[in-house]
Amino acid sequence: MSTFPQERYDDRARHDGRPQTLRLVVVSAGTSDPSSSRLLADRVAARVESLAGQGGHAVAASVIELRELATEIATAMTSQLTGPRLQAAIDALAAADGIVVSTPVYKAGPSGLFTSFFHVLDNDLLIGKPVVLAATAGTQRHALVADDQMRPLFAYLRTLAVPTSLFAAPEDWGDAALNKRVDRAATELVLLMDSGFARKVRQESWGSYQHELGSANGTETEIDLDTDMMRLATGGSAVR
Repeated sequence: MSTFPQERYDDRARHDGRPQTLRLVVVSAGTSDPSSSRLLADRVAARVESLAGQGGHAVAASVIELRELATEIATAMTSQLTGPRLQAAIDALAAADGIVVSTPVYKAGPSGLFTSFFHVLDNDLLIGKPVVLAATAGTQRHALVADDQMRPLFAYLRTLAVPTSLFAAPEDWGDAALNKRVDRAATELVLLMDSGFARKVRQESWGSYQHELGSANGTETEIDLDTDMMRLATGGSAVR
């Protein structure tokens, strides 16, 4: 079995009894600066830091602004070449204990920049990672986008999306109900991060997941390459 999930993704595990630093990554697909998508994600991140601190844990937070990666995302979509800034974002997600993703809604769905970014990621990258799903729009008519369209994408990526999704239209920003939902989503995320679920599921059941050839950034080696079919597929001979 590949050692990738433990050595590459989850080398943070500590057993010395000291407070654990939880790594949080925010992914924002907002195109303006500042953007409502980033503001919503920041509100969640701030609450995560506060709640984790109450539990005795520090939080190391980093932000991935997809508008800054647009060219490299397009290149990866069309040529499978990964630029340095996109690779840095991938490495940050690989090391994350928890993730907050936030996107504006365009044409009744998550932005193309947002979906393209997650389409170019390795299918094994986010297995078991806890995620808060958040979306913003100019009208309440798009309130179900996070659950109706974002949740299936993250289910496909085998993440653990928290039960509470977030949505904010202009009239929501001053509503106490939004803060209550942010608090609930942040609490769910902190509990999952603190439990070490992503690390444990990789250690205990990595081999039971279906992996593709070249997955796990090219380190997944469960596929037997020394077969007649694989030799023929690569232009070799079935006869040795």
